[in-house]
Amino acid sequence: MKEIIIDVGSRQTRVALLENKELTEIYIERQSEERITGNIYKGRVENVLPGMQAAFINIGLDKNAFLYVKDALPNTYFDEDEEYVSSAQYKEYQIDELLKAGQEIMVQIMKEPIDSKGARVTTHITLPGRYAVLMPTVEYIGISRRIEDEEIREKLKKLAEELKPKGMGLIIRTAAEDCTEADLSNDINFLLKLWDNIKQKQKTGAAPRIVHKDMSIIYRTVRDMFTKDIDRLVINNKEHYEKVRELVTIISSHLKNKVEYYNKSYDIFEYYQAEPQISRIINRKVWLKCGGYIVIDQTEALTSIDVNTGKYVGTVDLKDTVLKTNIEAAKEIAKQLRLRDIGGIIIIDFIDMADEIHESTVLEALKNALKKDRTRTNVLGITQLGLVEMTRKKVRQRIEKILMAPCPYCKGEGRILSSETIVKKIEKEVNSLFFNTGAMAVFLEIHPDVEELINYYIDEDMFELGKSFNKPVFVRTSAELHREGYIVKGIGMSEITELRKKGCREI
Repeated sequence: MKEIIIDVGSRQTRVALLENKELTEIYIERQSEERITGNIYKGRVENVLPGMQAAFINIGLDKNAFLYVKDALPNTYFDEDEEYVSSAQYKEYQIDELLKAGQEIMVQIMKEPIDSKGARVTTHITLPGRYAVLMPTVEYIGISRRIEDEEIREKLKKLAEELKPKGMGLIIRTAAEDCTEADLSNDINFLLKLWDNIKQKQKTGAAPRIVHKDMSIIYRTVRDMFTKDIDRLVINNKEHYEKVRELVTIISSHLKNKVEYYNKSYDIFEYYQAEPQISRIINRKVWLKCGGYIVIDQTEALTSIDVNTGKYVGTVDLKDTVLKTNIEAAKEIAKQLRLRDIGGIIIIDFIDMADEIHESTVLEALKNALKKDRTRTNVLGITQLGLVEMTRKKVRQRIEKILMAPCPYCKGEGRILSSETIVKKIEKEVNSLFFNTGAMAVFLEIHPDVEELINYYIDEDMFELGKSFNKPVFVRTSAELHREGYIVKGIGMSEITELRKKGCREI
């Protein structure tokens, strides 16, 4: 059973896709961080960089957008497999042949700003509808890869050729598998009117400014995800429920009865048991049902996934144990990639398999599990080091980036200084203070964890703090200090007397 659960809140909207009650996809859109992928802007070229074959476009965001030469080529289209499609003879263009600084240009965001990088944009505009995607700038016909029946694909291709506007392109979407010619024709006509409206807006007003904004997350969900294989769509907001019903009536009336209004006072995500599953998304380690586990580590360059047998010891032999663990891990990895929305380069370290047949079996299991993913994936194979290389299209921030913020203590490093390192730093600072000033003593405030190590060093006669200067050091602990934090302060005779009266520890 497949269900779409929509939680509309005052500050954010969340959409969960459940398959047999299990969370498989989660999307979160906050008012302060609305999605901008798909938005179309009238921009101004700020810099043209021939050495990078790219240009930076001012579209009114905090950072200039990045336009690569292949995304600016006239009458061309690069599909998700990076295959070149063109109705004209290909030419090796230079970016400075296409764009000049100060030039105004219409672009569409294809990748949102991620980390320190600005948005990536393209001049190849795509307008998604319910059944088709209109490409006004290039002649091209494509059929969704999720439509696997060759007879249906051929039928839809012929239909697209008949309905395709002159000089434009079409991609037929998965939802068109059962649509009529009239449905597809109406969808295309709506997109043509939208394109005319966008062109009119582009002509007026100075750059940079937005000329078209994509639908909100609720209506994108209805347009892109609510297909015949979804058993129901449940939403907890009455106003949006009515609007969703109206939209569904227009675009897919046969799905209207699958839309439900959730009117209970109990939290909708708690009711459908999605909330506890969301909380597990941030876990680095994911346990498998067999007792093995996978470890997911994400960096800016790539994501690495390690597979381990864990508590699973098998029942037959080592080869069988490894094979079963790897197959289960392959299915879980495909699920986690969708759930966490991990994109870019992905390296998987399955447990070593000596049998090539077993390797092929695991790779096939991974590819089959990835077929459920609506985002383009590409499994490249096994390297000489025995690692599986694959890619997944990166469009937006990982869900982890939305749910979490960098730790203010470790600054996202995942590590803090050890007590030994902190004590060594304190020793150097105290000795430097005694050497360079006329301080009679030192007042030291430290975290209790650091004091434990200092006590050990004192007991073992390994402590060097102020030893060579034969001057007292007063110590006070404070649990409110950062684990790495400490205070070193030089003091005089009057302060020494006061601290001794108060019974402050002296070492």
